[in-house]
Amino acid sequence: MDLNPIWLTLKLAGITNVLLLAIGLPVAWWLSRGRSIFKVILEAIITMPLVLPPSVLGFYLLLAFSPQHGMGKWLQQTFDVQFVFSFKGLVLASVIYSMPFMLGPIKSALQQLPVSLSQASYSLGKSRWQTFIHILLPNIKPSLLTAIVLTFAHTLGEFGVVLMIGGNIPNVTRVASIAVYDSVEQMDYSTANAYSLILFAITFILVVSVFVFNKYRLKSPLE
Repeated sequence: MDLNPIWLTLKLAGITNVLLLAIGLPVAWWLSRGRSIFKVILEAIITMPLVLPPSVLGFYLLLAFSPQHGMGKWLQQTFDVQFVFSFKGLVLASVIYSMPFMLGPIKSALQQLPVSLSQASYSLGKSRWQTFIHILLPNIKPSLLTAIVLTFAHTLGEFGVVLMIGGNIPNVTRVASIAVYDSVEQMDYSTANAYSLILFAITFILVVSVFVFNKYRLKSPLE
């Protein structure tokens, strides 16, 4: 069995997680501070991948970043960058598709924190950024871990969106979920089963780790 699709999938999930942490933390914080019509619209757009069929999102990403027209043509001509049928395209699609899994738990946890935490920090001369990093984030560790694990596990199982924008190029865009589909189409059920078992084992371990961590925190006398 070729393990390259597994390594490529883990690489994609890792990069997606890092990028979404960098993007998601400040965005979730901003969304959790008050409400406005602009924030409502932005949150609805971010949430759309939860309800849209992955193939629909992948189709529009394919159109948007196709080298023949639109933004894809401009990126190709200006920066010589092509997202369609490349690993960069998989990363882009995964970041967009998995964004609600990162932002949702973090935003909800931040909204549940008492306002007095931030106010006490401000009264001590801390900036908003210092308050966010040193006061708020340490108080949402369980939700932060949940967001990271859900995002990583969700990326492992992506199929429709990555197939549409990345295709099925060995060692470039052929991730594990596509390898499973290929194996089933070729009636190679033993290989499909092997890929599926590896993905199942990884996601199971990740999910169990979240439950164990949260249970430990609840029982810890220091919390």
